[in-house]
Amino acid sequence: MVRRYINDFSKALAGEVKILLSEVGKLRDEKRALQFEIAELMSIKAKHSADGVYAPGWRPPPPVEAPPPQEPPAPPAPAPGGWRTVHAPHVPRRKQQLALRAAPAPAPPPPAPMPAPAPNLPAWAQWRPNPLLAPGAPAGPPPAVVASPPRSGLFGPKTPPPK
Repeated sequence: MVRRYINDFSKALAGEVKILLSEVGKLRDEKRALQFEIAELMSIKAKHSADGVYAPGWRPPPPVEAPPPQEPPAPPAPAPGGWRTVHAPHVPRRKQQLALRAAPAPAPPPPAPMPAPAPNLPAWAQWRPNPLLAPGAPAGPPPAVVASPPRSGLFGPKTPPPK
């Protein structure tokens, strides 16, 4: 029963496909004919002069020959580099030596005085943090220590090393 239905359906479908293909072929032929007709109309329009008069002996203008290829121009000279050498101004040696002898070497600035330690404090208290600013322990009983379960490997317990 199902087999007969499939055969009937495929025959009907094949007939529909043949009809559609023939319609597509007709449409393609009509399109081609319309394109040809449009091309003919455009050529007739192109043959008319500027006054709209048809010139029967009309011929398209001869193709313009392209000028012979010229050699490309030489590349421009490279621009000079951006780095420049700066020369120190010329000072005669005698004046330079006199200037060095006359100018004494600048003295280093005196070191800054060390701040005096606060009175009545031992030396270790100067670097020890302020106990008022230190975080305190949480109030309440200490948390109970919970032992973690024994570690086992990804694929079960670890095997002992070989002896």
